[in-house]
Amino acid sequence: MNGVAIRFCSVSKYSLCGVCGAMERPGFMASLVAGGIAGVSVDLILYPLDTIKTRLQSPQGFNKAGGFRGIYAGVPSAAIGSFPNAAAFFITYEYVKWFLHTDSSSYLMPVKHMLAASAGEVVACLIRVPSEVVKQRAQVSSSSRTFQIFSNVLYQEGIRGLYRGYTSTVLREALWSWRQDHVVDCWQSAVCGAFAGGFAAVVTTPLDVAKTRIMLAKVGSSTASGNVLSALHGVWRTQGLAGLFAGVFPRTAAISLGGFIFLGAYDQTRSLLLELGRGSP
Repeated sequence: MNGVAIRFCSVSKYSLCGVCGAMERPGFMASLVAGGIAGVSVDLILYPLDTIKTRLQSPQGFNKAGGFRGIYAGVPSAAIGSFPNAAAFFITYEYVKWFLHTDSSSYLMPVKHMLAASAGEVVACLIRVPSEVVKQRAQVSSSSRTFQIFSNVLYQEGIRGLYRGYTSTVLREALWSWRQDHVVDCWQSAVCGAFAGGFAAVVTTPLDVAKTRIMLAKVGSSTASGNVLSALHGVWRTQGLAGLFAGVFPRTAAISLGGFIFLGAYDQTRSLLLELGRGSP
């Protein structure tokens, strides 16, 4: 679900509460694994909402794209890509934060977090976008298998075809990253994350629509070229404002619910891993 759960820990996505703030302390590997597992859990639990959103945004329309049938189509691609995507973000984010080290009281601290998160998104999208391309095509063509779609993309377009929509995805994800860091309790994180995430989901929906159209476009079409503004203009010209915000309700619901599920799964998994680590010789 394009990392839907991994958006709820402030600018870094992982450091909003005392539990998530452990990225600043020992236990990085536990946080890395817990983040990956929590991300996979949310992607699988809320996958039907993502499928519905994709079909609402598809150029052929909701019913022709599959309607409510086969709502887990393409889930192997999401499951395979979710963990390495989270890992790539974690590692890049932490490295860039270390590289841009500043005093915690410095007014530049929020800038450091934003730059680190943006760099993390750019790297993570190298894994996320191919997974999204295959997943979204499977969601609107449930009769095709994930590996078959992957093979067809490589045969028809090569590696470049797997990176359709990279620019629009990075732009969408970067907007999530530009939020200032605040340390709060986990329950406050969940509540604030749900509201903030829901609002951000609405605002960034046009970019998400552009991404979907680019990824699903026919080979050789103007939309397939990956021009974000051209894709947005095409939707506006044919469907107007409603088209630009297609799928906004399932997307907002998935992102809001994802925050609660992610924080719980992350907390429990990380605590278990740390406990197992203490018990090891």
